[in-house]
Amino acid sequence: MSSVLSYENAVHAVAGALGSVTAMSLFYPLDTARLRLQVDEQRKSRSTPAVLMEIIREEGLLAPYRGWFPVISSLCCSNFVYFYTFNSLKSLWIKGTASTTGKDLMIGFVAGVVNVLLTTPLWVVNTRLKLQGAKFRNDDIKPTTYTGISDAFQKILQKEGVLALWNGTLPSLLLVFNPAIQFMFYEGLKRQLLSQQEEVKSFTIMFSGLYIIQWR
Repeated sequence: MSSVLSYENAVHAVAGALGSVTAMSLFYPLDTARLRLQVDEQRKSRSTPAVLMEIIREEGLLAPYRGWFPVISSLCCSNFVYFYTFNSLKSLWIKGTASTTGKDLMIGFVAGVVNVLLTTPLWVVNTRLKLQGAKFRNDDIKPTTYTGISDAFQKILQKEGVLALWNGTLPSLLLVFNPAIQFMFYEGLKRQLLSQQEEVKSFTIMFSGLYIIQWR
């Protein structure tokens, strides 16, 4: 139990959560444009810059950051759960023995499953809030009237039932292989770098992560 409730696991979880929050905050407008292009097929503009300009012109300067807080909250919780679970399972399974790519893949997969099952309701709510107030070209999309995260939770529970909060769980579970494979390559590359030098610098870790994301 001490290996699970450890300071090191908490540090990894907090670092992962803060890193994801920082990255998403910087590139949030791009995610807004991506989501609009996915759900509003009647929109004529098909490029990201054009969609962003349309959103700003029609809905205001801050419109690309609509729904930022729910998304950041969900992302923070999701990455905290994933990193904490990943490092906890790693400390329990490895226990001083040499880690392997197979073990990293399995641990990443299990951590992803735990993450999906625990945080899917947050993602369902934040997607609803992010699209609220948006001007769609598609008349089939019905606007929502939530006042916040707690209000969205309550209305979904009342009108659609508990299981509605876990909509999309099966596809999300299939996508668990994505971060699992990413972490497998990341951990393997980190071990390779550590075998060549005593300490890996932070910028080296950053570029290693970018390289893996590019080829995942």
